[in-house]
Amino acid sequence: MDIAVQASLFDDPTGGARLGPLDGSVRRRTLTAGAWVDVRPGWMSGSDRLFADLAERTVAWRAESRRMYDRVVAVPRLVAFYDVGAALPDPLLADAMAALSGYYLPELGEPFVSAGLCYYRDGTDSVAWHGDTIGRSATEDTMVAILSLGAARTLALRPRGGGDSVRFSLGHGDLLVMGGSCQRSWEHAVPKSSRPTGPRVSVQFRTRGVR
Repeated sequence: MDIAVQASLFDDPTGGARLGPLDGSVRRRTLTAGAWVDVRPGWMSGSDRLFADLAERTVAWRAESRRMYDRVVAVPRLVAFYDVGAALPDPLLADAMAALSGYYLPELGEPFVSAGLCYYRDGTDSVAWHGDTIGRSATEDTMVAILSLGAARTLALRPRGGGDSVRFSLGHGDLLVMGGSCQRSWEHAVPKSSRPTGPRVSVQFRTRGVR
């Protein structure tokens, strides 16, 4: 099932980026096995400049590779990671992290402290099915908050071990938060697109000891 979450198309670049409220505007979808997903369409507006800066100027993107069977293949996206205490590439991302920490602290019990960034250059870039289970999230409930900038892409989730999938179309400035047992009991992916697709930057905010 596709769930449309696309906000405005590339919004007014003269207005400046700003974060909308979270109180009263976040929609929660309960999954199975204690997992859930929150969605806030258009949480960041006026973010054209931020997207362009992240994609082209302020982030030291790196290409990764991994071994698959008897050969090494390129990971189909560019990545960057900002660990605890590292300065984020734009103050707006620090503001977003602080806002998420404040909103979810009563439920989460701790702040978001790191940010991973992925650059999907076109529809051939993707990420395979996985859960963020390196570190504490292998055994503990946690949250991963994703801010999507640029072209709309599908984020799909499916239960580990089989079952119906859920698909979200995340547009420019949309927020999606995976919580509860989601990283252990569900998997998520950004599938390739056969349609002409523009670039997208995904910013993943995580808590201490979660990758």
